[in-house]
Amino acid sequence: MSKTNSKMQYGPADRPPLGEWLPLSVQHVFAMFGSTILVPILVGLQPTTALFTAGTGTLIYILLTKAKVPAFLGSSFAFITPLIAISSQYGWPYAMGGAFCSGLMYALIAFIISRAGSGWIHRALPPVVIGSVIVVIGLNLAPTAMSMAMYENTSDPSTYSLVYLSIALFTLAVTVVFNVFFKGFFSVIPILMGLFAGYLFTLIMGFIFPAYAIIDFTPVKTAAWFGFPSFALPKFALVPILTFIIVSFATICEHLGDTLVISKVVGENFYEEPGLKRTLLGDGLATTWASLWGGPPNTTYGENVGVLALTGVYSVWVTGGAAVIAIILSLFPKFGALIQTIPNPVLGGISMLLFGVIASSGLRTLVDSGVDYQDKRNLTISSIILVIGIGGGLLKFSIGSALEFSLGSVALATLVGIILNLIIPAKKN
Repeated sequence: MSKTNSKMQYGPADRPPLGEWLPLSVQHVFAMFGSTILVPILVGLQPTTALFTAGTGTLIYILLTKAKVPAFLGSSFAFITPLIAISSQYGWPYAMGGAFCSGLMYALIAFIISRAGSGWIHRALPPVVIGSVIVVIGLNLAPTAMSMAMYENTSDPSTYSLVYLSIALFTLAVTVVFNVFFKGFFSVIPILMGLFAGYLFTLIMGFIFPAYAIIDFTPVKTAAWFGFPSFALPKFALVPILTFIIVSFATICEHLGDTLVISKVVGENFYEEPGLKRTLLGDGLATTWASLWGGPPNTTYGENVGVLALTGVYSVWVTGGAAVIAIILSLFPKFGALIQTIPNPVLGGISMLLFGVIASSGLRTLVDSGVDYQDKRNLTISSIILVIGIGGGLLKFSIGSALEFSLGSVALATLVGIILNLIIPAKKN
């Protein structure tokens, strides 16, 4: 087994023994599950369909990237607004048509890169931009983790619950203990152990204090044992297509940032091999594929990147196994419903560590690359990226009478960072 950094337990091409492989893959499923099913719930699609398209989309991505990038693809939050707007105005077939074309836009950009090369990437994204963007990606997710950990209703701060926070902190503590103090296999499944301990703790608390019984098994009882997503052809119209294509430029910027994060975590240059032309193509065709089943567009998941960084297990066999498990869960709604019973504070406790690890990877990039903050140019670029990305910067304008384009947070910070790096002259030696 080859190693590119000291933390690595398994490299991208390494296949763990079956006894380790299964729980390692299950760990990734737990990490992505909440966000993957949340998007379809918010926009009115079937959660089981999103699981199916996430799993199959990840396998498409693995195939097109020559099984070299240990990424997991799940439902994209960036497309929530256009999905709701287009479906309400034109109907779901046209929303899926727009999503289909946004995936093809990825493929077009991938083709241009295959012809023009990716040398421009290195000029546009030096370490000061890369590291700062990675920090933004991690810290941009921090409010989500804390909302799940503290609030009964994640969008309503008035629902603060000390019980929720205690569950989250207990889950976090168990995860940290397994990650820091245990050796061998248990040290690479801290998330799985934290989830199990947090779930059990919540059940026990519910039995002792019925008022705090927050796990509801009713959806498990009512869910069907078997179901299969239905194939549906999308329809096409100019405005839905243009809307989704414009939004895809924002998600392409996110793809650049996510691929940077995975590269830094694993210690490989995925911009070069398998190359952006393949990672973009895999991401795009996964979205095009999802649209044929009525699933939301896909994107690489920060939650799963956090699992990679925390465990040192970078095996594509593991993320591919997670994809297969997601597909199986999508075909058995009752098992999917069981996973949905995992309480938000348990997921919040796990996320407090996962998202922080991503941000720390950005700091490591800045340190390892020797970025000089005595240089006002570096200080300026990094500062502006951090404020726009963490502060919720937003570029928004209307498209027609009822739709609008928005570019915010990570995507806007990445774009601004690239522009600043290109226009601010470097200090001459």
